[in-house]
Amino acid sequence: MNAAPTKLAEANILHADLDAFYAAVEQRDRPELRGRAMAVGGGVILSASYEARARGVRTAMNIRQAKQLCPEIISVTPRIDAYSQASKEVFEIFNDTTPLVEPISIDEAFLDVSGLGRLVGTPEVVATQLRTRVAEEVGLPISVGVARTKFLAKVASGVCKPDGLLVVEPEGELAFLHPLPVRALWGVGKVTSEKLAAKGITTVGEVAAMGNGNLESIVGRAMGGQLSSLAHNRDPRRVVTGKRRSSIGSQRALGQRHRTFDELEAILLELVDRVCKRLRDGDRVGRTVSLRFRFGDFTRDTRSHTLAAATSSTATFLDAARTLLVARRDEIVERKLTLLGFTVANLSPADAVQQALPFDDRGSPQLDQAVDALRDRFGSDSIGRATLLGQSTGFAVPMLPDPGEPPR
Repeated sequence: MNAAPTKLAEANILHADLDAFYAAVEQRDRPELRGRAMAVGGGVILSASYEARARGVRTAMNIRQAKQLCPEIISVTPRIDAYSQASKEVFEIFNDTTPLVEPISIDEAFLDVSGLGRLVGTPEVVATQLRTRVAEEVGLPISVGVARTKFLAKVASGVCKPDGLLVVEPEGELAFLHPLPVRALWGVGKVTSEKLAAKGITTVGEVAAMGNGNLESIVGRAMGGQLSSLAHNRDPRRVVTGKRRSSIGSQRALGQRHRTFDELEAILLELVDRVCKRLRDGDRVGRTVSLRFRFGDFTRDTRSHTLAAATSSTATFLDAARTLLVARRDEIVERKLTLLGFTVANLSPADAVQQALPFDDRGSPQLDQAVDALRDRFGSDSIGRATLLGQSTGFAVPMLPDPGEPPR
């Protein structure tokens, strides 16, 4: 009697990679650069738009070489603060999607979305929602590859660039991987690819077909073993998270419709509710409250306030957030507000901080805990504030319970 075939793990690892990151931020913030060949950098190009890349311009290229290939290219001075802020906003979306996030660089990360099937949907649905949120809330394009291994997820995100989504199902892994050029394998650069090409090996499938001895004789023992494993999509590494987060936040894209101040207050209530529940779920408390504003011209601003004592009380954070919002009432009503964000920072473990006693029922931790319990049991929409009834609060962001781990 034949044994049943071993079922492969699901494709539930995402590799999310912002497209031409620095250049995309500049094109987002400066409409006159959109659709044009441009690059970020002075003597050396740090990032080139896809319009410039189509002319052969590449990162790390000298600007004089770039102008020879593309005489009309526009060079702009880097704005590191703008890129850092955009990265922070994108990673907040990553962390709001799943607590299992492994940063790779300022513009890319791996996400493990296993366990979200019943809450959100398939990994493809999760990836689609993530891409929509990054576009709506940060204004940037992002490509996402979905696969069973980190290696293949990264390959998939590269194949579907720019601004794409590609899911590689387990049963189709090798059919997708083997026709690709050998440069798709991690560790294969110009020198290694030339060594392999000299032996007539130009595709991943040809690497996979080689015996280890022959491969090692060309590229060495260590590299040969690595390339053989990757060519068969053998990559056991899991998504590894770092230290716990120093802040937890949530934000809402508001679209192009003008919002009244009452609507903005209702949206703020919802954001505060969501963030404070995540604080309590993770046994965290915080002291610093921040509101983030983005306007129709993509200009941004932030306002913060630090409390006298750390807390996880919804009422306390709501009072502080409302004060910050009211202070800017006239400006945000006159200008078109397209995004509102709420963040709690200066986080500490709840059991490491002496909690202040509440002086009224509004700040009662028992009330917060009772509301949290109802939402955990019956869903996030089972109980809410009366002021939110009938409100349309913008782009719908699912509130995802952490799958077995506190927020990071």
